[in-house]
Amino acid sequence: MTIRYETAGNGDAVVLLHSAVADARMWDPQWGALAERFLVVRPDFRGYGRTPFAADGPYSDAEDVADLLAALGLRRVALVGASYGGRVALELATGHPGLVSRLVLLNAGCGLPATPDLAAFGAEEDRLLEAGDIGGAVELNVRTWLGPEADDTTREKVGAMQRHAFEVQLAADPRPEAIRPDIDLASVTAPALVVAGGRDLPYFQETARHIAAEMPDATLVELEWAGHLPSVERPDEITALLLDALTT
Repeated sequence: MTIRYETAGNGDAVVLLHSAVADARMWDPQWGALAERFLVVRPDFRGYGRTPFAADGPYSDAEDVADLLAALGLRRVALVGASYGGRVALELATGHPGLVSRLVLLNAGCGLPATPDLAAFGAEEDRLLEAGDIGGAVELNVRTWLGPEADDTTREKVGAMQRHAFEVQLAADPRPEAIRPDIDLASVTAPALVVAGGRDLPYFQETARHIAAEMPDATLVELEWAGHLPSVERPDEITALLLDALTT
């Protein structure tokens, strides 16, 4: 299966990996500015955006991205990952170290055990979805993952992306089996900027500090104002941060 993707620009390759609360459209605010300097690629993972939720067998989002990059003839790329997309970036960097030139990780996951705050969110999301209350689950996600800097238009857009993902994934029959490749932070030697949001859940703040401490060449930046998705909360500020991180 080929995941859907979009490309723009020319130059060194930058791959934008989206959060599990959104899809590739979350990078709209950064798209034009990055495409002026780089060849930019933004895929939709299976079950998000324009990519169907289907597979012939167990699949990995990281290997889907690796296959896409191979098909595009890209042998060396910078990865920018938000939340779950950050986890996928770390899986790629672990499994394909020669592929990754640098990383920018925005409130990334890396598979640490859930803390009480994340467990409580997951339990409430499960309860709402099991009750068939997709709208309630969407509202929960928007409320949890967007910080106070996000405006109403952004909240509506993120809610629409999350609703689409829920509807597509819940309708899948059979439901594909996703596998999670191992992450070995100590083996990821590419330079990395690790961003933590001061308004994010404690779980992701702790995860960012853990990632930065364990990776050999990582710099931690803590943004006091940021929730879980700073690239849509203060898009101009994060665009500037990305341009600086990717050109330094």
